[in-house]
Amino acid sequence: MPHPHDLPASGESDPAKNAGAELVIDCHGHFTTEPAAFHDFRRAQIAHATGGPRPSVYAGIDDEELSRIIGANQLRVQQERGTDLTLLSPRASGMGHHIGGADLAREWARVSNDTIARIRDLFPDNFAAVCQLPQTVEGDLSPVIAELERCVELGFVGCNVNPDPSGGRWSAPPLTDRWWDPLWEALAALRVPAMIHVSASSLAAVHTTGASYLSADTTVFMQLLEGDLFERHPDLRLVIPHGGGAVPYHWGRFRGMALARGKAPLERHLLRNVFFDTCVYHQAGIDLLFEVIDPANILFGSELLGAVKEIDPETGHPFDDTLRYIDELPLSASDRRAVLAGNARRVYPRLDAQLTARGR
Repeated sequence: MPHPHDLPASGESDPAKNAGAELVIDCHGHFTTEPAAFHDFRRAQIAHATGGPRPSVYAGIDDEELSRIIGANQLRVQQERGTDLTLLSPRASGMGHHIGGADLAREWARVSNDTIARIRDLFPDNFAAVCQLPQTVEGDLSPVIAELERCVELGFVGCNVNPDPSGGRWSAPPLTDRWWDPLWEALAALRVPAMIHVSASSLAAVHTTGASYLSADTTVFMQLLEGDLFERHPDLRLVIPHGGGAVPYHWGRFRGMALARGKAPLERHLLRNVFFDTCVYHQAGIDLLFEVIDPANILFGSELLGAVKEIDPETGHPFDDTLRYIDELPLSASDRRAVLAGNARRVYPRLDAQLTARGR
């Protein structure tokens, strides 16, 4: 039975009518093939944050080099794996919100987001733009909202929100705290969903992609379970990446804890507003995700050129070629269309509007 939020809001198109059977939208991609000058500028920024000289203004990447980089990497992988469009954001581990203060974060977010916008402009049929936000440990949300609004004006369809700008120390309030409300209100008003994605771990004992990412996904889900965020912000839509971390595997634990706290069943308490991607890198994990979570709450994603780029010796295919895992599922035609495109169009209404305007 569809949730009420499955239906398009007034003035929005119906994604079920727009999403063709062959369209495949990858909701989770990162620009991880930056040229050396991009990394040099960031290193200079970080050095400045610890007392070094202020770096020169970033010169940018010329169109020819940027086209070559994307063509040889993200675009090539898209074509090889049979996907059509990637929601592309800056490198998640590179956001570095725990480094420096507001000025550095604002400059770095702008440089990173402007690069994503240029990739989108060079390849408009292949990429949609998702922004990073200039969050800091100090936590002022005013520049965060300002950058979000700027990016929406540039045609961005989504953003990444870091629930832990401290880099692993979890000094920020939980996402359900009213401290976050100005950002949630802005996202709802702009009809922009947020992928909840931490950045690099600053702790030697906690690996960034193998531990921090997955534990953060689980931590955030528990924060949402304990709170009442969606009672206050019913139009807010959040995507928890990496298949939800430990959430599907421990679904009974979370159901039980919700009952113990007097919460409604998770389908009503959270799943009208919370979605998961398919960045799970083995068949058994994907099978479990779909066994536990309704396909209406799952968006196809691969973390394109992200954490794992190796070939699985057991299958002979890349671990992160997640479309192959979806192909092995006994999904109905309608569920498959929803997972591969329709859900992304529903959760990201600005994306749907852009695709509709192009007749896709």
